[in-house]
Order: sequence, then C-alpha cells, then structure tokens
Amino acid sequence: MNKSTYFVEHMDCSAEEQMVRIRLDEVLGIEHLEFDLRARQLVVYHTEDAASITSALDSLRLGSCMVGESLDVDAWSPVLPVQEVSSTNEMRPLMWALAINATFFFGELVAGLFAGSMGLVADALDMLADALVYALSIAAVGGTIVRKKQLAGWSGYLQFGLAVLGVIEVLRRFLTEEGVPDVTTMIIVAAMALIGNVATLLILSRAQRGEAHVEASWIFTSNDVKVNALVIASATLVWLSNSNIPDLICGALIFIIVANGARRILTLSK
Repeated sequence: MNKSTYFVEHMDCSAEEQMVRIRLDEVLGIEHLEFDLRARQLVVYHTEDAASITSALDSLRLGSCMVGESLDVDAWSPVLPVQEVSSTNEMRPLMWALAINATFFFGELVAGLFAGSMGLVADALDMLADALVYALSIAAVGGTIVRKKQLAGWSGYLQFGLAVLGVIEVLRRFLTEEGVPDVTTMIIVAAMALIGNVATLLILSRAQRGEAHVEASWIFTSNDVKVNALVIASATLVWLSNSNIPDLICGALIFIIVANGARRILTLSK
C-alpha cells in the first residue's frame, strides 16, 4: 500500500472535493481518500503507481501538486467501498447540501429579479453551481464512468450557458439606462445566503470530521462565503454612490467565477 499526499490550491470548499472524488473514481488502485479542506490537502492510499492519480488531478486544473509520498505503508481497511456515497449516513449530508443550495438558488434568483440586482442573480447562479455538483455526486453513485461523464457534461454546459447569459445581461444593463437596485433586499438576501453556506459547511464538516464545528479559517476561505460578502460590499457601494455600477461589476465577477467552475466540471466529462 502506498500513500501520496497532494496540496490542491483551489480545493477550498466541499464542491471541489466532490469534483475530485468523481474524477478519482475512475482511477484504478485507489483504496481510500482523506480530505482536509482547511489545509487544501488530499491524502490518497493506493496500490498502483501515483502517476495516474497525479494526471487525473492535473486535469481538473485545481492547482494540485504532490507534496509527499510513502511506499509500503500499513494497509488501510475500509468498512465501505471507497468513494461511493452508498450508505444513508454518507448520502444524507450531500442531500442536505443540495437542498440548501437549491433553495437559496430559487430564493436569490427571485429576490435578485425583484430588486433589480445582477449581484444577487449571479450569487443565485453560484448557488446553483454548487447544487449541480452535489446533485452530480448523488446521481453518479453506483453509475458507470460513462454515465458520470454524461452527467458532468450536462451540468457543466448548463452552468456555463447560464453564466454567459448573465454576462450578456450585465453588458446590456451597463449600456442602457437602468435603475438603482434595492440595497436593503440585496444585503438581507445575501446575508441569508451566507448563513446558508455556513450551514452547508457545518453539515458537511460534521459528516467528514466527526465534529460539530468548523474552524473559522476554513469557513472564510470558502469561495461561496467570499461571493456572499462581495454582494454585500457591492450593495454598500450602490448605497454610497447611488449607482448600479458596483452591482453590475459584482455580477460580472461572479458570473466569471461560475463560468470557470463550469469549465472545471466539463473536464470531468472528458
């Protein structure tokens, strides 16, 4: 049994963890995976050469690099088949994460359209992006590699298409006369979304680490929390400037982030 340790620079939330799990699911010889999102570290126990693992991680473009390797370590004896979310206990946190993200997607989308805020609409799409990753992880359980790649392709193209439409709408609003978005709605809804993201982190970390709390340093490295904070900051700037430009810039930035996430998901379909 061999043990390889990787630093994955952009693996800072559970959505990226699920992407890594799905990608490595097709690599032969892997016995067990251990994730430390706070440290952005992945430990792989495997019986085959590490080259195929390194190649699979590189294909995700998450900034991965091997930082340690040990040969002939003590064997790890899994109770359940590795990488499959096959038990109720393992499935439940993913389903909760999916439910939270899907709920806030619809809520933020409606609120964003009502308030005239592209920042909220973009934040809603970011929630949808995470929901798609969790749904992909659940739907792929027990499926063939071909099936998993198909699901990844559909998810990635949908996410990318919505992000492109969002950027186009931002440009349209920038070039035409649009009113100032409702600042109060922006702040309240973005704050609620932030709470939803923290709740997701709590649920997933409890399942993964066996404890009910998440260290603050891990929470605030989450892209989702940063996006929520960006919306709140843009709302403040809208209030101070009485202009919709900060909201449009915020929306454009988040749409670009979502499009980049879609690109990573699409690598799973190849």
